[in-house]
Amino acid sequence: MADLHILRQHSLGLPDARKVAFKWAEHAEEELGMHCIYEEGKTVDEVSFRRSGVHGTLSVTKDKFELQAKLGFLVGAFKARIESEIIKNLDDLLTPKPKLRAHAKPQVTKGK
Repeated sequence: MADLHILRQHSLGLPDARKVAFKWAEHAEEELGMHCIYEEGKTVDEVSFRRSGVHGTLSVTKDKFELQAKLGFLVGAFKARIESEIIKNLDDLLTPKPKLRAHAKPQVTKGK
C-alpha cells in the first residue's frame, strides 16, 4: 500500500476552512467517485473518504488542512498523479479568488 500525506497551512479560520472542506468533499464525490462523510467538531472537522482502492481522511482546523490516505496496490501505481491532482485541487480551493467589480456604465451625452 502507498501512503499519501499532504499538509497545507492557511489563515482562513475554521468557519471559512469548513466551506473549503465541503467544496473539496463535493468534488471528491462528484469527480472522483468517493464516498465522503463530514464530521464537524469544535476545533477540528474531519472528512473521511473511501472508494475502491483508496481510503483516508482530511482533517480541517482553523489554520491547516491535513490529508492522509492509503492507496491500494493497483491505485498505488498512480500515486504521483493522484497526489499532484489532490494538491492542485486543494491549492485551487485555498487560493483567494479576485472579486469582480461592476463595470461603470459609459456616460452618454446627447448632441445639441
